[in-house]
Amino acid sequence: MTNTAGTIRTTASPTASPTAPGVHPSVEQIVGALRDAGDRVVLRHPDGETTGGELLALVHRYARALASLDIGPGDIVAQYGPNRPDALAVRYATHLIDAGAVYLSAPPGADRRARQLEQIDPALVVVFPQTAHWLPATAAPVVAVGPVEGVPRRLDELAAAQSSEPFASRSHLSDLGTVLSSGGTTGIPKSSVRDVAAWAAAVATPHRPERRQLASGAEAYLTQILVAQTIIGGGTVVLRDDSEPAALLEQIEAEGITDLFLVEPQLVALMDHPDLARRDLSTLRTLTHIGASAPPTLRRRARARLGPVVAHTYGASEMGIVSALRPAEYDPDDPGRATSAGRVLPGVEVRFRRSAASGTDGALDPEFGTIEVRSPAMAHGYRNRPGEQAEHFVDGWYRTGDLGRLDAEGYLHILGRAADCAVVDGRLVTPTGVEDTLMRTDAVRYAVCVVDGDRRVVAVQAWDGAGIDPQTCRDAVAGEHGEAVAASLVVVPVDDVPLTEQGKPDRAAILAHAPS
Repeated sequence: MTNTAGTIRTTASPTASPTAPGVHPSVEQIVGALRDAGDRVVLRHPDGETTGGELLALVHRYARALASLDIGPGDIVAQYGPNRPDALAVRYATHLIDAGAVYLSAPPGADRRARQLEQIDPALVVVFPQTAHWLPATAAPVVAVGPVEGVPRRLDELAAAQSSEPFASRSHLSDLGTVLSSGGTTGIPKSSVRDVAAWAAAVATPHRPERRQLASGAEAYLTQILVAQTIIGGGTVVLRDDSEPAALLEQIEAEGITDLFLVEPQLVALMDHPDLARRDLSTLRTLTHIGASAPPTLRRRARARLGPVVAHTYGASEMGIVSALRPAEYDPDDPGRATSAGRVLPGVEVRFRRSAASGTDGALDPEFGTIEVRSPAMAHGYRNRPGEQAEHFVDGWYRTGDLGRLDAEGYLHILGRAADCAVVDGRLVTPTGVEDTLMRTDAVRYAVCVVDGDRRVVAVQAWDGAGIDPQTCRDAVAGEHGEAVAASLVVVPVDDVPLTEQGKPDRAAILAHAPS
């Protein structure tokens, strides 16, 4: 039913809120899980392995070290954190003393990183030997964990002199808890803010001691939720610094990995890799692709090659996970599931706003609209970005800017950014739809469509031994989406789709490859 504001609203089946009375701050759950783990290995990483007791001792020492620097409630400790135990220990110690914690992303350009730090306004910046090259000029105090040239103050040495006895939690649910940094692929990264209660909801997870989570990437900000959930759930985390497909496949086999999250280009690289056939992936229970809706053709290929373990989720740093399409529901041969992001999670509310600005006013099925989300796990706003906060966080709802719909079975469908979708000659045209059309041609292995004004610039990667013919691509698009859409197509053959540090398609780099 559409109200006068032009909004259609649907609510997930009600459940108890993860932040209801009796739920504790996430750091207290982590401390309890590490204490229970004792001598059991909870982290495997490039430097070795770490038991629950060893990580817990580090957390207590770093908590005392940070407290000795007068860090406390309302302060933010920012890290250029690698996937290493000390980065996790500093993070959990920050929560323990009731300060706010942020793992920084590292967008290209020292000027952008400097402005990111200026907007976050941290009380302390922590760098490591692996990440010190990302540190820009900043007025904030800087400390190092390990030897870093130009940073004489060593937080790890200060922590080593502290006691490892339990440090009583000072964390309060209503205080500043976590700042999540976006990747900043098109500008200065936005940093969304959560209190301790909202972060507890974001990392809430069932007890899963059998879980062996592979968390890949050079930056801790990419894996922070996965790591926290696995520790809280009693599982084991395997950390690695990259997402190179042959190495991932080898590690799944060697470590008995049960769970893995990949962004779409990483999924493509993994499922098309020649080592896939010779690796034993029988321990894998869930391989979730995130960051894009993935065209049906791509989903069918993933299911055929990886088996009934593929899953998909929809979410963002500002709102957490909104919906999940679990392996048992993942059926790319079913037209109703082939474009689905799954069912809305319990406790999450989703509504759809119809407006001329979104291209949905009167032109589509009334279930379509731009997506707005409300949940206990979502952020409360942006750190020192009042204009964008006012635009996206409105009356307790987060306006995603994505176009979507809910089908009769309760499955959420994400069509893309509303600004990138258009009704042309009475048909809805989306980047995912164009990509799917191209990937059904014989030559195209992978395609990424970026809308740039009245152009649709498509980076197209060919199968080995094949060549990309732009006219064949335009003909295929004309047959499904019309001549006007085909005329807007700019085909950019690439050996490899340009990627951001997160592994997502680099929209700016793709446009830079296109002829003017």
